[in-house]
Amino acid sequence: MKKLALHWKIIIGMILGVVYGLIANKLGLVDFTNAWIKPWGVIFVNLLKLIAVPLVFASLIKGVASLSDIARLSRIGGKTIIFYLFSTVLAVTIGLFLVNSVQPGKTFSEEKRIELKEAYASKAGEKISAANNVKEEGPLQFLVDIVPSNIIESAGSNKNMLQVIFFAILFGIAMVILPKEKTLYVKGFFDGVNDIILVIVDLIMLMAPYGVFALLGGLIVDFGGSSDLFLALGMYSLTVVIGLLLMILLIYPIILKFFTKVKYFDFFRAISPAQMLAFSTSSSAATLPVTMERCEEHLGVSEEVSSFVLPLGATINMDGTSLYQAVAAVFISQAFGYDLSLSAQLTIVLTATLASIGAAAVPGAGMVMLVIVLSAIGIDPEGIALIFAVDRILDMLRTVVNVTGDATVATVVASSEDQLNLISENN
Repeated sequence: MKKLALHWKIIIGMILGVVYGLIANKLGLVDFTNAWIKPWGVIFVNLLKLIAVPLVFASLIKGVASLSDIARLSRIGGKTIIFYLFSTVLAVTIGLFLVNSVQPGKTFSEEKRIELKEAYASKAGEKISAANNVKEEGPLQFLVDIVPSNIIESAGSNKNMLQVIFFAILFGIAMVILPKEKTLYVKGFFDGVNDIILVIVDLIMLMAPYGVFALLGGLIVDFGGSSDLFLALGMYSLTVVIGLLLMILLIYPIILKFFTKVKYFDFFRAISPAQMLAFSTSSSAATLPVTMERCEEHLGVSEEVSSFVLPLGATINMDGTSLYQAVAAVFISQAFGYDLSLSAQLTIVLTATLASIGAAAVPGAGMVMLVIVLSAIGIDPEGIALIFAVDRILDMLRTVVNVTGDATVATVVASSEDQLNLISENN
C-alpha cells in the first residue's frame, strides 16, 4: 500500500467515502459523521485555503522574474504570453458558456439547494450581494477593486486574490527591470519560497485521500443518499468533458490551421505519448520532458523555442484547468441557488486566467486554484466537496488539455519564427 500512487489512494478515498455515506444513512450515523468524520474534511479544505495566497504570490513572482532574458527573446516571449493568455481566456469563456447553457447545478431540487446554501454557504449571500453592488458603483469599479491600497490587508483574505495577483505581477516586472545583480538574492529567496510551498502542497496532498473520504462521507450523509447528487455530478462531468473535447478537437485544430502548416492528425500523432503520460500522472511538470522531446523530435520545433515556451507553459498555461474552474465555480453557485451576475462571471474569467499563471504543474493544484476562484466570487470554498467524487478523472482529462495547449502554442510560435522543421513521417 505504501507504494500505491497518490491518485489511486484518492480514488479509493472517494469510493470509500461514498460507500461510508450510504451505510451511515442506513444505520443512522448522521450525528456521528457530523461530529467525528466531517471535521477532517473541513481541516483539509482549510489547508488548501491556507496555502492559496503564498502559492500564487511566490509562483507568479518566480514566473515573471524568469523572463529576465526577455531582451534576447522579446519576440518569442511576447508571442508566447499572448497566445497562452488568449487560449486560457477562450477556455474559460467556453466553460462559462457551457455551464450556463446546461445548468447542471439546477438539477438539484429547490429543497436541496436551500439545504446546501445553509450547510455550505452561510456567508455567501452577503458576499454575492457585495459583488452585485459593483455595477451600481460605476463601470470601472471592477478595475478599481483589482488595485490594492494595502497589500498586507489584501493578502489576509483569499477573496482579494486578484489584488494579490496584481501586486505579484507588478513586483515581478520591477525585478525584470532592475539589473540582475540587484535582484539576485531576492530572486533566490522567492525561488526558495516557491519550492517550499510546493513541498507543503505535496504534504497537504498526502492528506487528500482522508480529506476526500471525510468530505464525501459527510456530503452523502447531508443528502441522505439522494439521487439528486449523482444526477447533478453526471451533468457537471459531462459539461466539463464536452468543454475539454471542444478545446482538443476544435479550438487547437483551428489555431494550428490559421497559424501553421501542421496537419492536426500529424500533430496529434506526434504528441500522443505526452498526452497519455499527462493522463496517467495528472502533472504538466512530470510530462514536460516528454512534451519537449515529442515537440522537438517529432514536430520539428526548434530547441530554442521549445526550451523557452514549454517550461513557461507548464507554469502559466492551464487551459483545461481554467475551463474546469469556470464550470465548477458556476456549478457550485447554481447548486447553492445563486445566479451569478455578469460582474461575478467576469471575475471568474480574470481570476481563473491570472490564477492559472501561478498554478503549480502538479496533481491537485487545480483544487487550490478553485478555492481561489470560489473565494473571489464570494462562494464558501467548502462547496468543493460537491465535486470531489468525480474530480480525479476530470483532473486527468484536463491535464491532457493543458499539455496539448502547451504543444500547440510552441508549434505556433516556432512557425512564426521560422523555427519549425515540418516532420510528416514516422512520428
